[in-house]
Amino acid sequence: MKQYFLLFKPYDVLCQFTPVEGRKTLADCGSFPPDVYPAGRLDSDSEGLLLLTNDGHLIHRLLEPKFRHPRTYLAQVERVPDEEALRRLREGVIIEGVPTLPADVKLLLGEPDLPARPVPIRFRKNVPTAWLEITLTEGRNRQVRKMTAAVGFPTLRLVRIAIGPVTLWGMEPGEARPLTMSELELLQEMVKDSKSEGPSRGAASSRRLSVPGVGRSVRPRARGRRGT
Repeated sequence: MKQYFLLFKPYDVLCQFTPVEGRKTLADCGSFPPDVYPAGRLDSDSEGLLLLTNDGHLIHRLLEPKFRHPRTYLAQVERVPDEEALRRLREGVIIEGVPTLPADVKLLLGEPDLPARPVPIRFRKNVPTAWLEITLTEGRNRQVRKMTAAVGFPTLRLVRIAIGPVTLWGMEPGEARPLTMSELELLQEMVKDSKSEGPSRGAASSRRLSVPGVGRSVRPRARGRRGT
């Protein structure tokens, strides 16, 4: 029987079930069937939405680069990106000699409604931070962090909030639950309709998400406040 679970992966949890001495893994987040695996990964210092399933076809469609499914992240970055930096992120930056695909990038108003991180971000006195909503259609290693660093605004906190039409809103770090039937149908519809050509360079590629607690224009967050 095919099974599907959503997990809000916490910070400092390895994206694997295999035990590692002294480290938390996905196995610490709940009791899952032995044949489910994450459809994609998040680094240990990243947080957010994972899909766990034993549906090999769905995993293949979500992970195969040629299908270019959207994944949406919230990135807290050092300082406030200007319009030139946002343009470069949207149009593509060079990472390890290869340009990134077009991305949907928005500068958010203040802090999104996310749970606090157990380990605060690093602070530099009197240096503000800002939040970006970034939707990618490719999944290169540590891509968001490398993209924001390439334009001069290092990522301090990274949370994946959506895989295609499925979001983590309403969940807490470490929480897992089965996909609802409507969520599964939306995912299946997305992969059924996907085409390998992907978006043209410069084209917007994401569906719009409503991020709780924020608007669309920026209000810098001073570093003197509580970290996340």
